[in-house]
Amino acid sequence: MHFIEKVIEEDIKKGFPINKIRFRFPPEPNGYLHIGHVKAIYLNFELGKKYQAPVYLRFDDTNPIVEEKKFIESIKKDILFLGFKWDHESYASDYFHKLYEWAISLIKMNKAYVDHHSKKVIQLRRKTPLEHGINSNYRNRSINENLYLFEKMKNGFFEEGTCVLRAKIDMKSSNMNMRDPIMYRILKKNHTRTGDKWCIYPTYDWTHGQCDYIEQISHSLCSLEFENRRPLYNWYLDQIYEKNKIRPKQIEFSRLNLSYTLTSKRKIQYLIEKKIIPSWDDPRILTISGLRRRGYTPKSLKKFIQEIGITKRNNIIDTSLLEFRIREHLNKIAPRVMVVTQPVKLVIDNYSDNNTEWINAENNPENPKFGHRKIPFSKFLYIEKNDFLEKKTKKFFRLSIGNEVRLKNAYIIKANSVIKNSNGEIIEIHCSYDPKSKSGKQKKTEKKRVKSTLHWVSIKHAIPIVIHLYHPIFLKRDPNMGDYQKYINPKTIEKIKAYSEPTLNQANIGEYFQFQRIGYFYVEKNNNENIIFNKIVSIKDKWKKIQKKDLLPE
Repeated sequence: MHFIEKVIEEDIKKGFPINKIRFRFPPEPNGYLHIGHVKAIYLNFELGKKYQAPVYLRFDDTNPIVEEKKFIESIKKDILFLGFKWDHESYASDYFHKLYEWAISLIKMNKAYVDHHSKKVIQLRRKTPLEHGINSNYRNRSINENLYLFEKMKNGFFEEGTCVLRAKIDMKSSNMNMRDPIMYRILKKNHTRTGDKWCIYPTYDWTHGQCDYIEQISHSLCSLEFENRRPLYNWYLDQIYEKNKIRPKQIEFSRLNLSYTLTSKRKIQYLIEKKIIPSWDDPRILTISGLRRRGYTPKSLKKFIQEIGITKRNNIIDTSLLEFRIREHLNKIAPRVMVVTQPVKLVIDNYSDNNTEWINAENNPENPKFGHRKIPFSKFLYIEKNDFLEKKTKKFFRLSIGNEVRLKNAYIIKANSVIKNSNGEIIEIHCSYDPKSKSGKQKKTEKKRVKSTLHWVSIKHAIPIVIHLYHPIFLKRDPNMGDYQKYINPKTIEKIKAYSEPTLNQANIGEYFQFQRIGYFYVEKNNNENIIFNKIVSIKDKWKKIQKKDLLPE
């Protein structure tokens, strides 16, 4: 039980009716959701399941400059992908008129005023937490004057940036959020839902708690950076609260920060504008859409959130933990295939030129229900270039002249000679095989022991495929520290033509495969409608080695 559950349980013990518990997930539709949102989504919807409480999906659409309908649709798709379904869909814009009426009420209580200072002057007069702020020259306007000016703001009389509506709280407060925060600003932009009906729009702080109150959200869960805004959240609720209504309680939890990545929407937008990535759903970034295209499963993402837990302490989670969870899941559900990414020709001199042998292989040793497949074996094969060294070294246990290895599911071979081109590059490896060494056919007393097993494909049966290999976008563990633009990795994607066994000829969009000894891959189509295989994660954890080398000094 995490600390938020303990708070809820304590509320129930004190008499809070369990049938009045209600949660919400309130994203702003100004970009795609990212890995950090998975934590918030998981938290709210799982609590909804536990307490059999409704969960609202409420879009915080208060800024028409950056919000788009496509972002709303992508958010819905991402939540459904994770396996959750909301009980009610709403928008902050549904409540614009009510928020406006409440703002008028605050003016009438002499707790809000129209300020004609510029944004820059307002910021300067707020000063710093170590000194008192300076009251606005317009703070003591009469109630009638403020009502008149606020109506003129609503009717479009003033231009953008010429005035705002501010709450009248305390310019001496040590909490900067309480120093007469802005409630409304003028934005003469069409809204995706309300069109040109409004030219004044409520700020997040004024909207958030009031929408929670309207929807009778019992526990308003948000990330830790909103902790110092809680006094303002409560102050606004104090002004409108009525007895016998549910008063929302704001509770903060730590953000999810992952190493070598950014989740800031603004910074992701920068990557798109600079054409470092083409879109919000690029597999190299950790938006939920990007993770889906990369091949991450909902189960692995939720398992990851379970493992890191819900806490109040901010820290950086190593990407290797996320990769471990997807690797763990795919190991159980992904069929095995053999693919060669850097081919070199291997010729078995003592194997018949015209013979093709169909070798039996397990599709997934972790699950017998996956059954078996037949793989063609012939005289001419491809193996990985890195699996051969002409002259054996001390720690190299793969194929070399005079050395024996096993070909996966097939025979033991021994390299005898090589053929090189005019540049001295090896273009053919000639070897011999032991006909009695076939996998599964040897008696225990006759079994040879070799130190290495190699994957391979038969050349005449090989299927050409395109695979995408991804690398971290940033070269620094925490790119949020300092100038993140300096740490952008210039080589984040490799597009490789590879060769596979004929099994992949039947691959369908959305399927997962383990390329043996290489990694786990996800099938998708690119913009040209060609099938590509996105690498999700390596077979083994490579992050520890990367971190030891340190991509970039901290």
